[in-house]
Amino acid sequence: MIELLNIDCMEYMATCKDKQFDLAIVDPPYGIGANKEKPHNGWADWGIKQWDNNSPNKNYFDELLRISKHQIIWGANHFISKIPYDSSGWIVWDKGQRDFSLADGELAWTDLNKALRIYTYSRAKALQEGKIHPTQKPIQLYKWLLANYATPDMKIIDTHLGSGSSAIAAYDFGCDFVGCEIDKEYYESAKHRFETYKLQTKLCFT
Repeated sequence: MIELLNIDCMEYMATCKDKQFDLAIVDPPYGIGANKEKPHNGWADWGIKQWDNNSPNKNYFDELLRISKHQIIWGANHFISKIPYDSSGWIVWDKGQRDFSLADGELAWTDLNKALRIYTYSRAKALQEGKIHPTQKPIQLYKWLLANYATPDMKIIDTHLGSGSSAIAAYDFGCDFVGCEIDKEYYESAKHRFETYKLQTKLCFT
């Protein structure tokens, strides 16, 4: 079952039991001002918002570790001091770009006892999916994460749903999934994207 919620993730996590989720795959704000970027290169005009003024506080990470057995946390290089464990299992998304005005890739911290892994998927391909959120990650990246770090019997949470890429990947993977998004506009766009994807998938098999 895929459940998308327009809710503050802290409010939702407060209702969750300890270790309720097998895996958290999250992409919280990095606190680098991505919300202030203006649309370009075909990106959608999402408007100027305030959500990336600061990264989450320590309470967020404490709650995340409480409700989930394992975690994959994007952007952790921006707030590693708030995460209480060292890790050998970092993940690198290589965006295939070498433009010094943009990052070559992104890092995810995990609590998994695995070797560091690199997934290469170009930003140009990612943009072909259509951009509805300034920090949108590609569906294929989430599909790779699920294929390599999850099993279909797991229950997975994404506390910052954003564009809904994680929900689409979870739908195809066949696992239970909960996605939280506090922003009404992003939530409605992600929900529409997800419902459209489901409809297109059904039409392909009829």
